[in-house]
Amino acid sequence: MFDLRDKVAVITGGRRGMGRAHALALSSRGAKVIVTDIDAKECALVVEEIKSKGSEAECFKMDVSNKKEVDAVFDEVIKKFGRLDILVNNAGIYISKPALDIIEENWEQMIHINLKGQFLCAQRAAKEMAKNKWGRIINVASIASGGVGIGIAGGAHYTASKGGVIGMTETLAVEWAPLGINVNVVAPGAIDTPMVNSADMSKEEMDALLQGIPLKRMGKPEEVSAMVVFLASEEASYITGATFYVDGGWLAQ
Repeated sequence: MFDLRDKVAVITGGRRGMGRAHALALSSRGAKVIVTDIDAKECALVVEEIKSKGSEAECFKMDVSNKKEVDAVFDEVIKKFGRLDILVNNAGIYISKPALDIIEENWEQMIHINLKGQFLCAQRAAKEMAKNKWGRIINVASIASGGVGIGIAGGAHYTASKGGVIGMTETLAVEWAPLGINVNVVAPGAIDTPMVNSADMSKEEMDALLQGIPLKRMGKPEEVSAMVVFLASEEASYITGATFYVDGGWLAQ
C-alpha cells in the first residue's frame, strides 16, 4: 500500500517543519520529490537528506505568491521529469496581530501567500496532471479555518486565508474530478513546528492549549505527513473535496 514509485511530487514551503516532513515521507514511499521554498539554501539541505537515503529529489527557490516564479519552476519540473502527479500546498505564514491593528499590507501578505499561492500552484499543477488523467493535490489549512469553533486571537487574517483554502478546495474538487484529479485538505491542529514556536507562547498559555487536547501533547510533523502520504496514494482514489483534521482530538472536546 501507499506505493508512490514513479510519481513526481512538488512540495511548497518544504525547507523545514511540516514541509520537510512531507518531502521525506513522500520520498520514502518512492516518489521523486521537488522541494520548493523562498530559501533555496535550506531547501538544498532537505534535498541532500533525501538523496542520502537513496531517493531522487531537486530543489527550487519559489515564491508561491508570484505567478511568474510558479510558472518558471513548474516548467523546470516538467522539463526534467516529464510529468507531475502530486502537489502538496504547504507554504504559508503566520504573523500574529490583533484585528484592530491589522493594516492592509498585513492582510494582503497573508492572503497572497496562504491562499492565492495555493491557488496559483494548484491551477498550474492541474494543467499538467490533466494530461495523464491522474493527480493528487493536498492543500494545507488549519484547525483554525472556520466552521469548527476554533479561533486564534491575533489571527483574523490567518484564519480567513485558511478558511478560504477549504472553500477553494471543495470547488476545485468538483471542477477537476472529470480530469482525474483529487483535491483534499489536511488541517493540522497544534503541531511542533518552527511556525508554532515562533508564536512565543508562555508556559501558562501552552499548558492551557494542551489541556484542550485529549492526547495532551502537540503533534509531530511526521504525524501529519502520514495523512499526506495516504491522500497522495492510489488508496485515496475515492476521496476528494474532503478536509482531514489531524489534531489529537481537539475538535472532539
